[in-house]
Amino acid sequence: MTGDLFRGADVQTAKPRLTAWAPHDWAVQSDWQPVLDAFWRSEQGVSLATFMQLRLAAGAVVYPKHPLWALQLTPLSQVKVVILGQDPYHGPHQAQGLSFSVASGVKIPPSLRNIFKELQRDLGQPMSGNGSLEAWAKRGVLLLNTSLTVEDGRPASHAKRGWEPLTDALLVEVARTAPVCVYMLWGGHAQAKAGVIERETHCSASGFVGSRSGGGGKRQALVLKANHPSPLSALRPPLPFIGCGHFSQAQIWLADKNQPMTWAL
Repeated sequence: MTGDLFRGADVQTAKPRLTAWAPHDWAVQSDWQPVLDAFWRSEQGVSLATFMQLRLAAGAVVYPKHPLWALQLTPLSQVKVVILGQDPYHGPHQAQGLSFSVASGVKIPPSLRNIFKELQRDLGQPMSGNGSLEAWAKRGVLLLNTSLTVEDGRPASHAKRGWEPLTDALLVEVARTAPVCVYMLWGGHAQAKAGVIERETHCSASGFVGSRSGGGGKRQALVLKANHPSPLSALRPPLPFIGCGHFSQAQIWLADKNQPMTWAL
């Protein structure tokens, strides 16, 4: 890979391509396993496996190496924020299995740069030269894409091929079990999942706060909506991403629920 992709020498942490369809070998936190096991047994799970096996056998270059890495870094029991992306980055060395994140040493993509700009504007946080969001994942931020694999140079190539039922099920499980959770829905694709969250938490479709009592006790949710941080939409009305204030809103709301959150990287 040419040097213009990298800013530093720490490229060994970049996640390489997927070489085999082996979901039971992808380590995840144990509390996610029941959702995964049910999906792999389902008709949709079998269909996804067939598609993936055919693409890999045909020589497709697929990213990331560990599609479920978000579920390894963030246990279900610790989720307090969900940031929902669309599909992984489609360039070499970029996709990690965490939405919007790239490995240390990889050039920061434009959408992630706008996320850092909003952090700076909203919280006065210095612009990061490191695109890894692993620190957030380890603090309870589930960095989930709706489609978990992609082919080299082909954005959205695995959209609507079977991942979405699984990622919907993961969102439902968070909404059913997380006592307190902020959902950051940036762009129309992510906002289309608001109904999944609303059904489980009784959040209002337009506004933003809801709570529900259930078998696991009272659950509270804050749903925040804005345009996608892509340069094509970050400054556009009706809900510009730059200026949305989501990070401070989440921080204040979580602190009020005795769930402190820091966005420092």
